[in-house]
Amino acid sequence: MIELYLVRHGETEENVAGILQGHLPGRLTAAGVCQAEALRDALAGVTFDALVVSDLARTVATAEVLNGRRGLPVDLCPLLRERDWGSLTGRRIAEVRGTAFPPDVESVEALFDRAHRFLAYLLSRYDGQRVLAVGHGLFNRCIVAVLSGRSIADIPRWGNAEVRRVCVAARPDGSPQSAEIGATAD
Repeated sequence: MIELYLVRHGETEENVAGILQGHLPGRLTAAGVCQAEALRDALAGVTFDALVVSDLARTVATAEVLNGRRGLPVDLCPLLRERDWGSLTGRRIAEVRGTAFPPDVESVEALFDRAHRFLAYLLSRYDGQRVLAVGHGLFNRCIVAVLSGRSIADIPRWGNAEVRRVCVAARPDGSPQSAEIGATAD
């Protein structure tokens, strides 16, 4: 079993501007850095065995703050990236809200498949460990949806630099399942 602390990156300039970031790097705002620092302090009493991070700049910058004095090696994992918004990447959310997505936007099915692959990756490398994973709001929700057997819409939105704890176990067939889901880290 893995005790997984899922974190969303700190606030970015693109979040403030209402832009679909997807695979864009993103730049933390001063508030985003402060959010990461506050989370680092809140997690000061928790010991982690591993740090897994989306390879996008906004998550890497957040992870650098969280890692601070811990000095954990960073496992950059493209599977943890945010949804690929295709040709909508960089557009304002308000401009595209309510419109049909073009075919180059990563589908919900593809997101769920990637979440399964991410969880299998964790189980193959970090079973029995406590893992801090820094990712993205929508994709973190997708991970929890996979574990809980619910839809993404059923999972509450993730705030910037918010952490939620989940315990991940392997079923007899090797597929991931949730042993427990917590609202936040204690």
